[in-house]
Amino acid sequence: MEGTYNSVELRGVMAGAPRFSHRGGGSDYYTFPLDVVRLSGTADTINIIARRDILDAEPGEGDKVYIRGELRSFNNRSGVGHRLVITVLARELRTEFGDFLNSVELTGTICREPIVRRTPMGREICDLMLAVNRRYGRSDYLPVICWGMTAKQTAMLPVRTRVRLSGRIQSRKYLKAEGDELIEKTAFEVSAVQLQTVEDDGLGRIAEPIGPYPAN
Repeated sequence: MEGTYNSVELRGVMAGAPRFSHRGGGSDYYTFPLDVVRLSGTADTINIIARRDILDAEPGEGDKVYIRGELRSFNNRSGVGHRLVITVLARELRTEFGDFLNSVELTGTICREPIVRRTPMGREICDLMLAVNRRYGRSDYLPVICWGMTAKQTAMLPVRTRVRLSGRIQSRKYLKAEGDELIEKTAFEVSAVQLQTVEDDGLGRIAEPIGPYPAN
C-alpha cells in the first residue's frame, strides 16, 4: 500500500442504467448503482459516478464491469437523505467478466474521536472518521469500521493520528425513526481488514478535523 492514498477496485453488476448526475469541469457525469456480491452471498450496492467519456462503450443494466477509481464524499445540503454522501468516482470502467472484487486502500487522518460499540451478536466494532487528502487541497471524509482486536487497538488512537488501511466498501440497511414511522435507510462505510499507523503522508500535508461529522 506504499504511496497509495485513495484507491478503489471493484468488479460487480450494474444494478441500474447510468443517469445524468451533474456537469463539472466541462464534463458530464453520470451515476449508477453497482452490486458487488460478498462470499456470504450478500450484495453491497455501491454508488458510482463516472464521466460520460468513459461510458462510451455504453455498458448497461445487468452488465458486469470492472471499475478503478477513488472514494469520494460530499455534504448533501438538500435536506433529503444522508448529510454525508459516499460514492466511487470511476477513473477507469470496462465490461469485464470474473469474480466479484471489492478492494479499498486509504491513507488518511483520524479526525473524530474513535467510538467503540458492540453488535447484537456481541462483536466489538470501532467507528472512525478518516480525512483523506485529494491532490488539490481538498479532503474526503470517509466513515470506517474496524472489528475485533483491530477495533480495540484503534479505539486507543488519538485524533490526528495518520493511518493506512485496506478493506472493502460496505453497505448496510438500518431503520431510523422519522416521526411515527420507521424508515429503512442505507449506510456506507469502509470495513477495514488491515490497519496501521504511519508517520507522514509523504507530501507534508496533514488533513485537519473540521467537524462536526454526521453519524451513519
